[in-house]
Amino acid sequence: MILKGSQRGNAAKLAAHLMNGRDNEHVELHDLRGFMSEEDLHGALKESEAIAKGTRCQQHLFSLSLNPPQDANVDTATFEAAVEMAEQKLGLSGQPRAVVFHEKEGRRHAHAVWSRIDTDTMTARQLPFTKRRLMDLSQELYLQHGWDMPKGMIDRAAKNPLTFTRDEWQQAQRTKQDPKIVKALFKE
Repeated sequence: MILKGSQRGNAAKLAAHLMNGRDNEHVELHDLRGFMSEEDLHGALKESEAIAKGTRCQQHLFSLSLNPPQDANVDTATFEAAVEMAEQKLGLSGQPRAVVFHEKEGRRHAHAVWSRIDTDTMTARQLPFTKRRLMDLSQELYLQHGWDMPKGMIDRAAKNPLTFTRDEWQQAQRTKQDPKIVKALFKE
């Protein structure tokens, strides 16, 4: 399972993205924990933003996307276990959290969002080495479930040169072009 995470602010924009039914065939708010607003993602993330205003933290949220292998049919329990493992590895245990499932083109993936603000100390949880920790966890999940690990995950030099970055994908979406074709053109 590929795990990509980042610290971010702008709770309203993130909530709108996660609940976007236009780009996803199916959107499900699966879990909302630790927020006063227990049924509304927009309200929960705005609540987190309001709490963060008591600190100087600009990126008060940690957002994680969980993408299973293309051919894998991953059940809800596997996603939940992966979210729990990520929470432990990143040091976000006990923090308010939301989990959203998306289904796009028949493929199911998940997003998890945590508030980084510790309300007892009114400080942001520090998240050092998140990329390395998520890569380790991703490899562990591939091995645990017997999925074929991407070559680029085994050896970075074997990474597919046609794989596009998030920025390249978003740019292709804005121009209504296939990101694979755009990447191939630039590679040629």
